[in-house]
Amino acid sequence: MEDETSERRIGAGIRRRRRALDLTLAEVAARSGLSSPFLSQIENDRARPSMRSLQRVADALDTTAVQLLAAGETPRRVDIVRADADPGLDAGLGSGVEAEADAGVEARADSGPDPTARVRPLVRGQHQMHALEFTGDHDAERAFRHRNDELMYVADGAAEVEVDGRTHRLGRGDTLYLTGGVEHRWRAVEAGTRVLVVAVADHVEAVVDPLG
Repeated sequence: MEDETSERRIGAGIRRRRRALDLTLAEVAARSGLSSPFLSQIENDRARPSMRSLQRVADALDTTAVQLLAAGETPRRVDIVRADADPGLDAGLGSGVEAEADAGVEARADSGPDPTARVRPLVRGQHQMHALEFTGDHDAERAFRHRNDELMYVADGAAEVEVDGRTHRLGRGDTLYLTGGVEHRWRAVEAGTRVLVVAVADHVEAVVDPLG
């Protein structure tokens, strides 16, 4: 079994994706709204982006934040992610955004009430599934539509999920299953909320059950 405690290094995966698209740092900066120096620091693992900034980079590179996180890790047949191994990424809802403003991102006064919110990947490397643990508040303005199915489980607190024009409130222990292609957005509605999101990876070709 390999190292259980190493902190994630995501820069190499971002650099490979940018080069595969034949884009310069300046072009990614223009697409993402982040500065070239800050992007260079990320690619060289001298700076760690918030989840919000990583999503902006992913949008600029026509991919997802989850795929960029996975690309920076070597897949393991058996892997343990310890609770204290890696604190994850700042969600970018508070002070994290202000720190990045020095690198060319305009800070938002309404960026969110929870500067301690974090996102922790629970699966390392490219696999057929991915899992994220969200602690604290979440960017409720961002809508998601994944190619494949996903499951949301509320470990602590409560969350509201907007799907197909309806809002569903989930409490501790509740789950929500979404089939691929369903647009949704969600937010934490209690302090200390912790949500686990498990999904089939986008590169997996789903097979329809012939008996279904």
